[in-house]
Amino acid sequence: MSRPVLPRAWRADLALAFITLIWGATFVVVKQALQDSSTLLFLALRFSLATVALGLAFRPRSDQVTRSKWLLAGGVAAGVCLFSGYLLQCAGLRYTTPSKSAFITGLSIVMVPALGALAQRKLPHLWEMAGVAIATGGMALLTLPGQSLRMGKGDLLTLGCALGFAVHILVVGYYAPRLGFRTLTLVQISTAAALALSSFWWVETPLIRWRAGVVIALLVTGLLATALAFGVQAWAQQYTTPTRTALIFALEPVFAWVTSYLLTGELLSRHGTLGAALILAGILLVELKPAAATAR
Repeated sequence: MSRPVLPRAWRADLALAFITLIWGATFVVVKQALQDSSTLLFLALRFSLATVALGLAFRPRSDQVTRSKWLLAGGVAAGVCLFSGYLLQCAGLRYTTPSKSAFITGLSIVMVPALGALAQRKLPHLWEMAGVAIATGGMALLTLPGQSLRMGKGDLLTLGCALGFAVHILVVGYYAPRLGFRTLTLVQISTAAALALSSFWWVETPLIRWRAGVVIALLVTGLLATALAFGVQAWAQQYTTPTRTALIFALEPVFAWVTSYLLTGELLSRHGTLGAALILAGILLVELKPAAATAR
């Protein structure tokens, strides 16, 4: 008897959940590493390591790299959006709290369907909007316990970060089926590496202390949270929608808390527990509603 095979869209969504787990789990590692490294230098080393790993893994032929300049431009655009998101997020963290940064970055889940609808000139499905609204409310409860929503300089910079990540998801969703996930991943990561390498030495004072924590953080983020994660994202977005991708990425603060609990014993408040439950509910609504509608 043959084993049942999950629909390709569900396999793609599970793959996205897996890389979101990686991103959430590396939050504590990166935070500790940045005590011994300047932000942009750390990003330059992280993206450079990922570029080398992807080049060795994919080994693209010259005809694959030069076959279509306009398609490759999509990979460059994805890399610019990716680097901009990370840069603005780090800049915003200088002037706002980590919890507000997490919430505002998470607003990309609202921006993705809104920008997608604007580009396609059609409204998103009702259950997608409902899932986005529920997950956004959950993220607010999880990351903003008792904080003011007044926007300051850091919050505005972080809002730009959310926009960058939202556009990145849309760009990857458009180009992954056309360019191929291998080429798209290599081009976007190498673009982000080039931007970081060209800016770390003048935007801020370079600093790095080669301690074990920094080396481990670079290996984990460069190989797992960048090379593997963005390769999996580009593959998965060939088979799922940008809105579902953004919703699944809303799990990152949930996974970050789980990691923090396992490593430090940090407990989640009642508001945080309800927020995590609402994020899961929003994702399940979008995942299960189409299946229920099809079965009718």
